[in-house]
Amino acid sequence: MRRETSISVGPLTLSANIAGSTDRPALCLLHGWPQTSAIYDGVIDELASDFHVLAFDLPAIGGSRGMPSAADKSTLADVMLAGCEAAGARSPVIAGVDIGGMIAFAAARDHGARIKAAIVMNTVIPGIEPWSKVVTDPRVWHFGFHSVPKLPELLVQGHQREYFDFFTDVLAGDPKRISASLRDEFARGYTRPESLQAGFDWYRALETDAKRNAARRAIQTPLLYLRGDADPRSIDDYVAGFEAAGVQHLQSAVVADSGELLMLEAPEQFTKLVREFALRYAEL
Repeated sequence: MRRETSISVGPLTLSANIAGSTDRPALCLLHGWPQTSAIYDGVIDELASDFHVLAFDLPAIGGSRGMPSAADKSTLADVMLAGCEAAGARSPVIAGVDIGGMIAFAAARDHGARIKAAIVMNTVIPGIEPWSKVVTDPRVWHFGFHSVPKLPELLVQGHQREYFDFFTDVLAGDPKRISASLRDEFARGYTRPESLQAGFDWYRALETDAKRNAARRAIQTPLLYLRGDADPRSIDDYVAGFEAAGVQHLQSAVVADSGELLMLEAPEQFTKLVREFALRYAEL
């Protein structure tokens, strides 16, 4: 049975939806921008048949409280893994979409001894190609805007639902698949001023992330990279980037009939791919 719980990590309180027996392999699910853990509500119960599933609100978002000491993805990976460990989930498989995918990669790169494997979904990793192409694409204008100090908070506060709908519509292969109630939930998750700041801080830290990731390192943690087929960019460029960055055990797949929000648009394919990959490495 799914339950919502709060987990203390130092001065922070992390909110998580947890399902599945604690004696099963642990699976940690991370959302991205502009979402909350609610993005996984439709797949948690299915995954809980095989895993101890923990779907977190990232620090300061949704039910989570307290600002992290920094917004670079390695620091956030440390926080989220500490949350898993405090909940009794040792050596989880960590999966994330968008910003959550950047955090999952940071877990594999910088905290590999604490996890079994990582799943990165529909995101570009700062400092790893095709990063240089993506950040100069006018369609990702928001990377620059969100990095500006204070201005995004000033303009977006009070207009979260309208602003977030723009991104949800762009990210989804078919925006009609994303319900009004879920869109409302996303907006509520960023109502508090510190929540908006935390979300924009993820972008303000991208330069720091890129510098860290640009230093090649042999990454032994198994990694699965997923993309929806509605994205026009070839997955091959991302696979080549991961290999050049030092990922030693890499798998990839394109999910049919989906945009970035795989768990909402293609839940059956999502759960199948995650289950197969996570079970393979959770049992090692």
